[in-house]
Amino acid sequence: MQHTVFISIGSNIGDRLKNCKKAIENLVNRKRIKLIKASSFYETEPWGEIAQDWFINYVVQIETTFDAKAVLNLLQSIENGFGKKRIKKGGPRIIDFDILFFDEEVIGTENLNVPHPLLHKRRFVLMPLNEIASNFVHPVLKRSVANLLKGLDDSKKVARYYNLKLTGNE
Repeated sequence: MQHTVFISIGSNIGDRLKNCKKAIENLVNRKRIKLIKASSFYETEPWGEIAQDWFINYVVQIETTFDAKAVLNLLQSIENGFGKKRIKKGGPRIIDFDILFFDEEVIGTENLNVPHPLLHKRRFVLMPLNEIASNFVHPVLKRSVANLLKGLDDSKKVARYYNLKLTGNE
């Protein structure tokens, strides 16, 4: 069965743009993963309580026959390949993947919550997501991505950084 998955990707350590490009290439070069759409890259002010460098963030839409747990495991293995260490939640990251939506499913386990529980509060997620999926309806909040962005109460700065468009499995 084909699944549609939206994934947020970010980096704020080292060459942020290179890290993001390498991460998506690593993902879409896998069997059973097809890149459907990718947003522009955005430079984003860190969200949360930890003082750290700004991020490069973007969102991709993929199709896969993997289930949600297998996608999570794959993303974590890619993060580990970059040397990601989970030292402090919300801290600096060489690469970070978050599953935003998995089809229209609602998943709540110890290791995976989908839709991502904070996506509707984060400009750095909603702006790139809106670029590629403005009409997608959040399965819990029953509001479109565009509507969530319009009603957002987040003053963190987010600006288009790089307009490279990625294409699928070439």
